[in-house]
Amino acid sequence: MNEPQYTAPHIPPDAGPPPARRPSRRTVLAAMTATTAAALPLFSTTPAAAEGRPSDLLYIGTWGRSQVHAIRFDPARGTMAPLGSVAEVSSNWVTVHPTRPVVYVAGGEQGGLVRTFHVDDASGALRQTGEIQTEAVPGGSGGLSYIGLDENADTLLVADFAAGSASTVQVHRDGGLGAVASTVQHTGSGPSPRQTSPHTHHVLIDPTRRFALVADFGADRVFVHRYDRTTHRISDSTPTPGSYATAPGSGPRRLAFHPRGRTVYLLNELTADIEVLSWDATTGTLTPRQLLTTNAPGHTGVTSAAELAVSRDGRHVYVSNRGDNALVVFAVDQRTGRLTEAQRLPCGGVTPWSFSLHPEGRWLFVANEVSSTVNLFGVDPGTGQLTDTGTSVAVPNPDCVSIRRSSSTKKYTRP
Repeated sequence: MNEPQYTAPHIPPDAGPPPARRPSRRTVLAAMTATTAAALPLFSTTPAAAEGRPSDLLYIGTWGRSQVHAIRFDPARGTMAPLGSVAEVSSNWVTVHPTRPVVYVAGGEQGGLVRTFHVDDASGALRQTGEIQTEAVPGGSGGLSYIGLDENADTLLVADFAAGSASTVQVHRDGGLGAVASTVQHTGSGPSPRQTSPHTHHVLIDPTRRFALVADFGADRVFVHRYDRTTHRISDSTPTPGSYATAPGSGPRRLAFHPRGRTVYLLNELTADIEVLSWDATTGTLTPRQLLTTNAPGHTGVTSAAELAVSRDGRHVYVSNRGDNALVVFAVDQRTGRLTEAQRLPCGGVTPWSFSLHPEGRWLFVANEVSSTVNLFGVDPGTGQLTDTGTSVAVPNPDCVSIRRSSSTKKYTRP
């Protein structure tokens, strides 16, 4: 039986995503059992809140379901309590302001819509407070693939997969959004039928805040643009650093800097490999240093990598592989930034679309899109290795997890 094809804009309208592996009977039964809990009405309190312990809120986008779900998470006990749907809105990607009670939701409609919501910390409920359109001239099927904040949380970074463009939006002190500050349009294509045009997948500001790096799935490029921290603009103003070209058909998807700022990790979706790149912050150039597969030995069938993250201490890199339904942990050589595979384990479900590391560094949340579960993994602070806790919450087709820390919990700061 063929898996259903997606039409949302993480992937172009002329081709669906790689078909996911068919869930096992055990996985399906587990998801069905958990669905009852996920369908419960919004909680006004949770066990953690009732006992006065700090608890965090997880906000989850849902692929093609037009909902944002929430989970109450107790970091001391490692427990998750579902709050159900807290907003009825298209949610291709969700990100949370680090200090303000604001959630940003990227939609899949035409126009490149981003909506802002106010968080009620007591209940987890969301109330819409604003909406902006990032496409000046809406076209195609619409759809944003990623939104995120820069380190100072004063600029929202927007990747428009369908349009092949990247935009920036000023963020006010209260977390509200201003007007679109800049948009750059890419060109290019690749050999895959899914690469007939540029498809921007990720936008990242470098640690010096002088450059914006943009992973373009369709063009097989990491474009490097100049960034003005004062005006919040990215541009192609001369002289331009240019771009880094991946192997044809790679499909660049995710970027991450090592905390020391001299190494960039690039995850390619179509070839499911990870590249280690040297970063020259003076000239804004990338130089290849290492290429590793994230596939299991003897891998056959679908090849698709999805998510990438670096631990706070820079000692480990984490990757999700959708073709193998696996999580992969790499150890980092602190002198060179090069990687060595340290662990490979099942993701706890089917199609790990995304994951998020908890700021404390002890937990990892996996959005398993096809099996409709958010799964909790423990992180060993010494070895960086993962352990499946067996805890999961049913969420319909989750695509990302964003974390709002409790106001009574010390906020994460860069080491």
